[in-house]
Amino acid sequence: MLKILLPIAGAAAAVLASTGFAEAERAVPIPAAKADVPAGAGMQTAVFAGGCFWGMEAVFEHVKGVRSVTAGYAGGAARTATYDQVSTERTGHAEAVKLVYDPRVVSYATLLRVYFSIAHDPTQLNRQGPDSGPSYRSAVFPQDARQAAVARAYIAQLGAAKSFPAPIVTKLEQGGFYPAEAYHQNFYDRNPTHPYIVHWDKPKVAAFKAGFPTLYR
Repeated sequence: MLKILLPIAGAAAAVLASTGFAEAERAVPIPAAKADVPAGAGMQTAVFAGGCFWGMEAVFEHVKGVRSVTAGYAGGAARTATYDQVSTERTGHAEAVKLVYDPRVVSYATLLRVYFSIAHDPTQLNRQGPDSGPSYRSAVFPQDARQAAVARAYIAQLGAAKSFPAPIVTKLEQGGFYPAEAYHQNFYDRNPTHPYIVHWDKPKVAAFKAGFPTLYR
């Protein structure tokens, strides 16, 4: 998000109004991954970074099989995992979401497909839409070796298929995940008329529903 939590006005509103990116939001038609993580027993966890966590959280909350979504900061130290410090772009964190999901309902590879197709644009380096800086980078934080292998193979698969008009810049990274402040959690649902949500995130959720109707709930 723009580094603003109050209703956007003045110059910030002009930035939002001047771009048509969000109005044209749609799911990119990409193939399913050829490899996947075995379902196993019990809930599993995935961590993805891809721009403002408000929109990422909103999309994944509507995925069947996802039991919870937490907005937070990944890839930096615990002591600097606060919004004010991460916003300096000097802490090494990325805005991210942690998903707890039922692998019997939705697989890790399917979550990756949503992540690359509609949750964010994997071709934008250190930015997403109006937001710029390394905290908005595209990164997957695998929780084990199997997730890492599937994510790496899928990035290679999408690259070989030329699924996007520009190279994928998504990196695989290691690091802890730290929940963001309470006011960031469920921001989309609690602030449906916030200008950023209206302009950037509602079109994204609508595009997910249109592009993945069998996954949407």
